[in-house]
Parts: sequence; C-alpha cells; structure tokens
Amino acid sequence: MKKGIVLIGLMILVNNWLQAQQRVVAECTITYAIKPDETIGDKDLIASLGASTQTVYIKGNNSRLDLQSPSFSQSTFFDKSNGTAVILKEFGNNKFMTKLDSEAWRKKNLKLDDAHILISNDSKNILGYDCKKSTIQLKDGTVYSLYFATEIVPSVKEFAYQFKDIPGLVLDYEVQEADGKKIRFTATKINLNPVPSSKFELPTSGFRLLN
Repeated sequence: MKKGIVLIGLMILVNNWLQAQQRVVAECTITYAIKPDETIGDKDLIASLGASTQTVYIKGNNSRLDLQSPSFSQSTFFDKSNGTAVILKEFGNNKFMTKLDSEAWRKKNLKLDDAHILISNDSKNILGYDCKKSTIQLKDGTVYSLYFATEIVPSVKEFAYQFKDIPGLVLDYEVQEADGKKIRFTATKINLNPVPSSKFELPTSGFRLLN
C-alpha cells in the first residue's frame, strides 16, 4: 500500500516537472501541408487534397482552424472561455454558418472522448522542435499516429478535439480510418508573432445559418 502511494506521488512529481518545462504559446500561426494516401482511391479527391492546406491561428482563448482546398473552404472558430464554436463552409457561391454552444460542441465530438492514448519513446525533430510520438485509438477503429512538440503547448487545444489531451503541440499526424484510408498533415511553418484580432471576426452577412 505504501509503495503504491509513493509511486503515485512520484508520478505526480514527474508530471508537474514536465509541465514546468513547457512554455504555453498563446499567439501563433501554424501551417500544415496535406498529403493524402493512395488508399483514398479517388484520383480527383487525392489531387484536391494534395493541393489543400490547413492553417491554425491561436490567440489567447480563441482559435481558428482553416481548411482551404481548390473546391471548398472551411473555418472552425472555437472560444475556450465559454466552449462555443462557429463553423463556416463555402462551396462556390454557397456559404453556410453553423453555431454550436458548449453542449452542441461536446456532442459533435462525443466519439473522441473515449479515445485511448499511448505515448511512446520514439521521437524526431520537426521545425526545430523535439517531438514525441503518440497514438490515439478511437472506438470506431480510427487511428491517429502523431508527433507533438514537448516544450510548447498551445493555450487552446480543443479546436482539434482529438488532441485535447496531448501534452504538447501536434506538428505531424496521420489519420487512418477503419477502412484503411489514410491522410497526413505535416507542419511546414510556425509563426509565433501576434495574430491579428481580425482573424477571429465572424461575418455578419452572406452566410446561410444552419441549425
């Protein structure tokens, strides 16, 4: 019994030490290249995804995730202070807006809550940051294989809900769905300069509001 208490105490001390070594990043812009695997099958979709980019903006409690492709764009705004989100989608001249309160946002990501996370000793350097490897297994068979920077952690992580419990900044990840289809996202640039507040301003017109 005493050994168990001592072990738990040591684990807490180690965890606190690791957190103390990290720097919280409250202002940054991260650009990711997208590389779809041939397992996707559809050549047109592969070409479209290969020409797409993903950009994350973080400013304090606010985050914005942009997915830009030749055929559509999507922006997800998340406010950590109240747990709400707004999703904008554009397909040609069609523009849609979805507003999610904290409960709706939680329900949207419900399947990600019971994920099994395993952190290994494998590591590599990405953009000058030492990164550890981790695997996330979902109940539906989806697997995320990722590398995260151990020395920095974003002030907002819930915008990429599947990574909310990863103790660092995810800079490279591959998603493998239950049917074997794969797609990879790799950070190509990190900018730690302040992000303009205008990046988080929502449009007041031109978008159809969806429930």
